[in-house]
Amino acid sequence: MPAKKVFFLVPYPLGTAPSQRFRVELFLPELAKNNIRYRISPFIDTKTGTVLYKKGHLFLKMWGLCKGFLTRWWILFFRIPFYDYVFIHREAAPIGPPVFEWIIARFFRKRMIYDFDDAIWIPSTSSANHFINRLRASWKVKYICKWAYKVTVGNNYLQDYAKTFNQNSIRIPTCVNLENGFQNIKHHKEQNLSVGWTGSHSTLKYLNELIPVINELQRHLDFNFLVIADKNPALPLKNFRFIPWNASSEQDDILKLDIGVMPLVEDAWSEGKCGFKLIQYYASGIPAVASPVGVNKIIVEDAVTGFLCTSRDDWEISLKKLLTDKSLREQMGMAGREKVNKDYSIRSQAATFIQLFS
Repeated sequence: MPAKKVFFLVPYPLGTAPSQRFRVELFLPELAKNNIRYRISPFIDTKTGTVLYKKGHLFLKMWGLCKGFLTRWWILFFRIPFYDYVFIHREAAPIGPPVFEWIIARFFRKRMIYDFDDAIWIPSTSSANHFINRLRASWKVKYICKWAYKVTVGNNYLQDYAKTFNQNSIRIPTCVNLENGFQNIKHHKEQNLSVGWTGSHSTLKYLNELIPVINELQRHLDFNFLVIADKNPALPLKNFRFIPWNASSEQDDILKLDIGVMPLVEDAWSEGKCGFKLIQYYASGIPAVASPVGVNKIIVEDAVTGFLCTSRDDWEISLKKLLTDKSLREQMGMAGREKVNKDYSIRSQAATFIQLFS
């Protein structure tokens, strides 16, 4: 039987963006095991990716954007026709209407699989980004869903949206590889503890609500607060430490935490979040404390794998319990690891991913 052929269109340079790495790139080795051949093409090249979120470098950014569009057009007519499936993560191009998706699905009549793990149909309300948000054309998500052969999403909230336009919508949670990448488990200790958070610059704002909580706890308990991110938030905390995010040291850095946190505000955008921070903490055997928003309520089993907190008092009480009880951290951390192995590991979701190409 001839091998199936899949072309992946992704937004970012390989190995750099969490959603792309853990929703797409992590599954690629599974394809070879199932007689599926593939090629993958990022829109943004590596050089442009290094300056994309930095101030300045306007010419390099503009050239990177132009280069991305030129490459997409070349691929569209000289590569896509020879493939059976086209898998698009988030969008074929970061700005503009869904021209590439329409040509792929309607003109070439390819089986297009559309994947997203955020509520990307909701435009940002930031006035600073008003112009770029118009260019992003968030309205196009519903049309891509309609044209897709299948839609894959990261949680039930996103699936409910996708099913409004395409009944063939499948939930595949964002996963980790427990055999290669997140194979190590936290060895909990009594002293020199760290509470921490990992994520991108776009979600650092959620840490603001924890600043008074951490400040109050640090008046009575000796612990560090760590942030692993691509930007230093320089939080006004007594014992604050910033660790620049690096793909090669990702789990080693997470293992420096004793407790992981995931604060959120309750809004439509947060409902679309897939709780990947929690999955990373649990994969490492680290208990989590989180806001009961969206998928957090499913990932965190309250008082089993961590705590769900709705008020400042809840946060202070829950964090104090974990900071002062090593056995509780161990117990909850291992319960979280078991949950990831069952529901959020490559092993648990590989068969569902492979079935997309059928």
